[in-house]
Amino acid sequence: MSGVIVTDPPKADLKDVDALAGFGVATVSEAMGRTGLLGPGIRPVQQGVRVAGTAVTVLSWPGDNLMIHAAVEQCGEGDILVVTTTSPSTDGLFGELFATALHRRGVRGVVINAGVRDTQELREMGFPAWSRAVCAQGTVKATGGSVNVPVAIDGQVVHPGDVILADDDGVVVVPRERARETVEKAEAREAKEAATRAAFLDGQLGLDRYGLRETLAGLGVVYRSYDDYVHDDRGGAGRDGERS
Repeated sequence: MSGVIVTDPPKADLKDVDALAGFGVATVSEAMGRTGLLGPGIRPVQQGVRVAGTAVTVLSWPGDNLMIHAAVEQCGEGDILVVTTTSPSTDGLFGELFATALHRRGVRGVVINAGVRDTQELREMGFPAWSRAVCAQGTVKATGGSVNVPVAIDGQVVHPGDVILADDDGVVVVPRERARETVEKAEAREAKEAATRAAFLDGQLGLDRYGLRETLAGLGVVYRSYDDYVHDDRGGAGRDGERS
């Protein structure tokens, strides 16, 4: 397998990246029309952490982390490393030594569509990671791949320089060109949710706030008292199986 290492791709403005870090993954995905999620299989190895950064992408051979070594050189302040393989792999491609090198370069975390190991050390050093699997299986360094090319994870394409936002709920990618627009839409969504939260605290029901009573009626859903439901005019059986 041959490959390419692309240097200095354009990246989203760090001002927008840092602004997106103020929102949750769910909010940002909703702000983009429920798009961008990498899927539920990519899970955090820690809890209570949210990071955002610009993607440095890696396409590796399964069980081979050579191209992650190549990618470290291309990483810098504010980046998040995004790794996937040419076919499914759960081997531990990433661990504490890689995290040490990346932390030194100002990288904010890693998202890997394969395995990660040294999870206790990663948590202790405060290097956030999201992975497909946790696996101690080691790897080789023998096959070429690519760095800073478009990669696909769970059908979601990640381009180098896109914004990666990750938290306890998972990972979302924001296209570089949509970063500023998404910040604005996320702000508007949070303002709307704040108003709804206040209404719920005041006792209002979602049925009324969202106009869902009309939706239920339109779907033919009706309200009936318990007695009417159990003792309907067809003489239905009660809970004990006896006829009325």
